[in-house]
Amino acid sequence: MSIIKVIIPAFNEEKAIANVIAEIPNGVNEIIVISNNSTDKTEEVANNAGAKVLLETRKGYGYACLKGMEYIMNLETKPDIIVFLDGDYSDYPEELTKLVAPILNQNIDFVIGARVSNLREKGSMTPQQVFGNWLATFLMKVFFKAKFTDLGPFRAIKYDKLLQLQMEDKTYGWTVEMQLKVLKQKMSYVEIPVRYKNRIGVSKVSGTVKGTIMAGVKIIGWIMKYTFKK
Repeated sequence: MSIIKVIIPAFNEEKAIANVIAEIPNGVNEIIVISNNSTDKTEEVANNAGAKVLLETRKGYGYACLKGMEYIMNLETKPDIIVFLDGDYSDYPEELTKLVAPILNQNIDFVIGARVSNLREKGSMTPQQVFGNWLATFLMKVFFKAKFTDLGPFRAIKYDKLLQLQMEDKTYGWTVEMQLKVLKQKMSYVEIPVRYKNRIGVSKVSGTVKGTIMAGVKIIGWIMKYTFKK
């Protein structure tokens, strides 16, 4: 039986996090919520909902994910699969079984939950998000012959492959870094269409001008770095 652990970065998600945890399928062995310097009751709510709660005071999506990975590396029993899931309830956690299926049944290394347009709730992705996803995946197709269509944060990966990627990004570039390294290391990957709904609360990235610009700079920066890297 494969051991599956879920990493959920969360910043001020007290209204959403319990819903996310409650809808994660029973086959998951541990749910790890990383409170990224939250100022509300995210930690208390997540703990009461049954998650393992960690604190990361350095602000940044990547910092939170790396904290979760550090915790797992110190466990005696290591997982087979890691699933990354946002804490804002925009994804459908029960679709986790669809994401891990290609790993379990086809020995695929990496699976992206692709937020395809016909399964997205109206307004769930801002125009800048849609454009940013298109531009990033277009560039990856041009430079690396990639088949990605999305930078969706809902994703699953074999644990040993995740370690092999040697993830570095501390903030907005985490998702694109992972995909670029999967391509460069010639790991197997697939996309699985997933539903996507309006999040609870306001996005800390796409909901602000600064967040949108910083995310865009990070994403393009990682693509350029790997395009011209020897």
